[in-house]
Amino acid sequence: MIKTKTFISETAKITNMDTQQRLQLINEVGEEIITEEELKQLLETKKQPIAYDGFEPSGNMHIAQGILRAINVNKMTKAGCKFRMFAADWHALANNKLGGDLEKIQTCGDYMIEMWKASGMELENVEFVRSSEIVKEPDYWKLVLNIAKENTVTRITRCAQIMGRSEKETLSAAQILYPCMQAADIFHLKVDIAQLGMDQRKVNVLAREIGPKLGMWKPIVVSHHMLMGLGEPKTEIKDATERAIELKMSKSKPETAIFMTDTEEDVKRKISKAYCPEKQTKENPIMEYCKYIIFEKMPALEIKRPEKFGGNTTIESYSQLEQAYGSGKIHPTDLKTATAEALNKLLEPVRKHFNTNTKAKKLAEQVQAFKVTR
Repeated sequence: MIKTKTFISETAKITNMDTQQRLQLINEVGEEIITEEELKQLLETKKQPIAYDGFEPSGNMHIAQGILRAINVNKMTKAGCKFRMFAADWHALANNKLGGDLEKIQTCGDYMIEMWKASGMELENVEFVRSSEIVKEPDYWKLVLNIAKENTVTRITRCAQIMGRSEKETLSAAQILYPCMQAADIFHLKVDIAQLGMDQRKVNVLAREIGPKLGMWKPIVVSHHMLMGLGEPKTEIKDATERAIELKMSKSKPETAIFMTDTEEDVKRKISKAYCPEKQTKENPIMEYCKYIIFEKMPALEIKRPEKFGGNTTIESYSQLEQAYGSGKIHPTDLKTATAEALNKLLEPVRKHFNTNTKAKKLAEQVQAFKVTR
């Protein structure tokens, strides 16, 4: 089970980067920052601000939760942040994940941590905290209640997307409580930077609004990009939060996402079937995988093809790929083949860890046996 612990190194060397370099790294993580001026001021006055992300342990982990999350956390800690990864097991319980079975939810939390270890997350300045521990503290529930008192049911319902839900759905009373708990988490954990996905934007803005009313601070919001699913995007999806709901639903549509435990054959099959229009660089999931994962972890993308189709070529940056693919110099089939090969190389250490480490292997078997519910 996850245990709340102190950071591995309380005396870890503070970054020797200047404010602008630290800001640049965090900008690479944040698709949106509220606000950049406040972030700059924070970095100038606090060498090791606290950043956090929360996750519902609820089944298999896809590559955006695994490798992409590790990339972002590593950038935040390199920029001098201490990072709190929050295992929101009570939140998953409120959201009826895994049928509301808390023991299964907590097992999934342990499984996710093993995934991050194998994905290259640098843990020296990362702390894992479980919500089932902080809910034991009376001050936490007093804070939840105060946040609830300051908001209407209508205002809280607008935050339904943070749970992968729609405002139009019928929400349980527990799900109405969920956004109040998540906002309370930020203050209870002493968070300076709420570094979650764009799908969590509404509750982070809620926390900024409520903080001063409760005599507390306004947390800075650094929202990272939400990776597209592999299917053709729906034309009616208007923003990143709606896209995030589609991504969260990928657990019930396994062909639309790459999972951390997918086999080589799984990856090749899913990528080969993915939406990837010729010459289209925007709203193209294969291009997104290249931009946000492959070029963040690998120095180049190797395109292998017969001489009659241009021969082998090495792409050394995303901008180079964008130009080559947009001009038609690279065919979708060749891009897909190269992408699948690169993803399999990145997933190989994860497969090895879960095949050879007894604890990890047992956790994976347990999670695979769980019936995943939305």
